[in-house]
Amino acid sequence: MENLDPIQEARRYVSNAEEIIQKSKYDPLTKLYRDKKYVRIAGDTLWKGCLIALDAVFPIRKGKGRPSIEKYKEAAGKRDRTLLNLVNTGYEIMHLYMGYDGCKRKKICDEGFDMANDIINRCAMLLPATVCA
Repeated sequence: MENLDPIQEARRYVSNAEEIIQKSKYDPLTKLYRDKKYVRIAGDTLWKGCLIALDAVFPIRKGKGRPSIEKYKEAAGKRDRTLLNLVNTGYEIMHLYMGYDGCKRKKICDEGFDMANDIINRCAMLLPATVCA
């Protein structure tokens, strides 16, 4: 597989999450997905895609250990308040509600997909043109 730029790679994760969530089978009567397992996997996949885009904008992964969400929030707050707001909300929806809790409400899951796309698009806007070429 060819090397994708980070934004293309992040969008590929969103596409994969769309395929995953379909496995959960949506019930229009209850407005819920039926299987929490696939909601969790989709939420984690969305969040990982966002981290790929965020890592392209902010050099947080230098040094030992994993970066915390606080480091991403701090970096985003210094550079772009809109991105900070997106990261705060996106973390709650994709990582906590979907990925951790497995929230099966379609409305919440749809919002997770919207937030992922918003974060990735904002990161694409903040990246220098040479990174995405």
